[in-house]
Amino acid sequence: MAKVLAIANQKGGVGKTTTCINLAASLVATKRRVLMIDLDPQGNATMGSGIDKHALEYSIYDVLIGTCNLGTAMQFSEHGGYQLLPANRDLTAAEVALLEMQMKESRLRNALAPIRENYDYILIDCPPSLSMLTVNALVAADGVIIPMQCEYFALEGLSDLINSIQRIAQALNPALKIEGLLRTMYDPRMSLSISVTSFTKQLFRAISVWQKRRVLACRHWSMTSNHGGHWLTSHLPESCLVGNATATSSLRRKEYSWHSKSVAA
Repeated sequence: MAKVLAIANQKGGVGKTTTCINLAASLVATKRRVLMIDLDPQGNATMGSGIDKHALEYSIYDVLIGTCNLGTAMQFSEHGGYQLLPANRDLTAAEVALLEMQMKESRLRNALAPIRENYDYILIDCPPSLSMLTVNALVAADGVIIPMQCEYFALEGLSDLINSIQRIAQALNPALKIEGLLRTMYDPRMSLSISVTSFTKQLFRAISVWQKRRVLACRHWSMTSNHGGHWLTSHLPESCLVGNATATSSLRRKEYSWHSKSVAA
């Protein structure tokens, strides 16, 4: 049965989508069966997977409100090699629609139940808010990865997020646990990165703290590109910029203490 991981942080711009896409691609490279769910109305994970969010007939919105099943809305990312439940701006309306539905917190978990055995990992890219969409992701998940920038302002609200996760675990999903904090845009040459790392470890002693200095080399689908998306899962001639993270020319499992632990599980 698939392990479901939510990539969550209510702060925007911390690398949630970049983490989710690259983790999905790296798991596919290790022969895992992966489903990625774009639960952000901005649809960046959808575009980053090479799927045009403006041309969707069905999306995760239709799954949540019950107008179609998962199989109908699901698409395959040819460049990434994983299945995708896409999203677009229609998902914004789900916030209001879910409030009027029974078992509104469990809509995503119930939808995933019939297909969990078909995958090894299900990754959920959460919106930058503690909304009903994020609650659905946390109720459906087995674990949470919290990306955070190595700056002090990124620590604001982190305690609120962790408290919310713990409350959801107590009330709705006892199996939910925090897998760890993932430091993004980490540069060991900067004193700020080192200082924030030390401070974070002191505040959250019981939670693993990982760094994402390097990720699987890939290129995002660019909304300004005329040629669509291009994924590279082999080698690049030099380091390149992938979203908000620096990527190297190869996948090195030793760079991913957090990834290796998940794959070994």
